[in-house]
Amino acid sequence: MWEQIQANRRRSAALMVLMVTVLIAIGYAGGELIAPGAGVFGIGVALVVWGVQMLVYATGAETVLLQGANARELQKEDSPQLFNIVEEMSLASGLGFVPRIHLIDDPSPNAFAIGRTPEKSVVAVTTGLLHRLNRDEVQGVIAHEIGHIKNRDVQFMTLAAVLLGTIIILSEVIWRSVRLGGRSRSRSNSRGGGGGQAQIIIILIALLVVILGPLVAQLLYFACSRKREYLADASSAQFTRYPEGLATALEKISRAPVAVSFVSKATAPMFIVNPLSAGGSTTFSLFATHPSTEERVRILRNMGGASLADYEAAYRRAKHGSVIGARSLQTSASTAIRTPSNEGPI
Repeated sequence: MWEQIQANRRRSAALMVLMVTVLIAIGYAGGELIAPGAGVFGIGVALVVWGVQMLVYATGAETVLLQGANARELQKEDSPQLFNIVEEMSLASGLGFVPRIHLIDDPSPNAFAIGRTPEKSVVAVTTGLLHRLNRDEVQGVIAHEIGHIKNRDVQFMTLAAVLLGTIIILSEVIWRSVRLGGRSRSRSNSRGGGGGQAQIIIILIALLVVILGPLVAQLLYFACSRKREYLADASSAQFTRYPEGLATALEKISRAPVAVSFVSKATAPMFIVNPLSAGGSTTFSLFATHPSTEERVRILRNMGGASLADYEAAYRRAKHGSVIGARSLQTSASTAIRTPSNEGPI
């Protein structure tokens, strides 16, 4: 998957530039909404807010998220079987290290990986995941998350989540300022003649930017995250040699009757299945953080084996496109051999 990882990095760089552009546009529009001629000041405020968020990111974004989720780090004696799975999949993937493992006390089954660098990565699972899934299914989920780490997705998703969070925060601040009278003051200062009409046009354009900006940023963020899910699914099938484990895990997670309690729009794409759609529709839309769960399961179950080539063939039949590059398909080989087990929940 070397080609796709490189392509994802290029897309990530382009996405970050676009999202920063959206952030600056919202800052300028917000300044103009609050006071005529204050657009440049608004840009400055936007960059300051982003700077604060980036400081949080640089000093431990994963720690902040994990604390917000009330996650606690596990030791091997706390859950030997889970540690065995993580170690097994780390070895199968050739990762070179074993990520830290955190447990979240939440009844909804789900999992995610996060980290500013691969070596600081954390795989977090909920208690609901361990209670509802058997060993094969948990292994499929863990392999998927390690696939994200191996493919360097967690770095981008963590950084993009910080930027999207900044855009959402800035938009909320602007709307509150407008409700407190900024927009009315702008109107009162712009009465009379063509200048007044120009100010009205500026206000209308600024309103559109503030309304549509966060939506555009979310669309960019979600579209980039969807492609990465297919690659992580392919990685899971390759590492476990058992695609059915992940397929049944995805079905169980997507049918959970309750949503994860600590999720937000900025963090939802990090999970293996969007926790905001628990018990609801899992079909595709422009605002979907993940590909259709039914489609992901169908691709996994249509694999003739467990290699990258098998996943690519199943993906092409379902999507009429390509997800894994030719170089990776030529050099891919089996990384682990295992026999499916029938063990119960962990």
